Amino acid sequence: MTSGFAIVFPGQGSQSVGMLNSFVSTYGSAIQPLFNEASQVLGYDLWTLIQEGPETELNKTEVTQPALLAASVAIWQLWRKKQGPLPAMMAGHSLGEYTALVCANALEFSDAIALVALRGQLMQAAVPEGLGAMAAIVGLSNEVIAELCQQVTAQGVVVPANYNAIGQVVISGEKHAVDAVVEMAKQQGAKLAKVLPVSVPSHSPLMKPAAEALAKAIDALTLKSPQIPILHNVNVDVESNPEQIKQLLIEQLYQPVRWVETIQRFVKEGHTTIVECGPGKVLTGLSKRIDASCQGIALTPCDAFEAALEEITVS
Repeated sequence: MTSGFAIVFPGQGSQSVGMLNSFVSTYGSAIQPLFNEASQVLGYDLWTLIQEGPETELNKTEVTQPALLAASVAIWQLWRKKQGPLPAMMAGHSLGEYTALVCANALEFSDAIALVALRGQLMQAAVPEGLGAMAAIVGLSNEVIAELCQQVTAQGVVVPANYNAIGQVVISGEKHAVDAVVEMAKQQGAKLAKVLPVSVPSHSPLMKPAAEALAKAIDALTLKSPQIPILHNVNVDVESNPEQIKQLLIEQLYQPVRWVETIQRFVKEGHTTIVECGPGKVLTGLSKRIDASCQGIALTPCDAFEAALEEITVS
């Protein structure tokens, strides 16, 4: 029986050394087999890296992606093991879309781990270190930010990449062009305009070579129709055709993440309780900023997981 709430899965930026450590004493034996499986696929000890670092290693894109996917799937599996109800809908922020597909039984966990590790490698390789950048801009409209990006296209590629909240957009592209838009945004009165500590210009046309290379791996995947409806980043819609889902995953690399519209769609469908299944509380904060009627619930740390289990199962 599905309940009237949605579950969302985080993307890059939610990782931290020690994530899931609050679950170890109570649930360590339950989550260990999943990490053993991931480590076997990856060829290194993912659990130890997550727990002990170093942070510089965890923050490498090709490591961050499988680490976050495994951590989020581990929490989902615990949720289900403890009789946490199924949501009415799901979505994932960028990388989190792969997590959603695993949790909706559309994609095998081991296949997903291998795929997102490759995705990270291809993204990093697509643009030489130091040439790409992303920046957060707060306090300007989508239209103004798009216009600023347009004004510097002669200097280089820069586009809106993540529509994270109303008045909060992340831009992505070539570093000199991103820097130029940041300066212009400050002049336009942005509350915040700052370059983010990432070297990969995600969700920009610079990722098209990575998307073309990833398409070969995605085409070879066994993908099934999701058992829980998933809103996809590219079109903010539910898709049941596996071939169409594959196409959306390819396009997702160079198209913007339409997160504002995703949360608005949940609310329109009557799902104002939005549960964040994964490390951190980034998406929980965004939900409330997008729509004040949203009740955001994070499933970490462990005491928050226990409280959510009780609250949502009872309600």
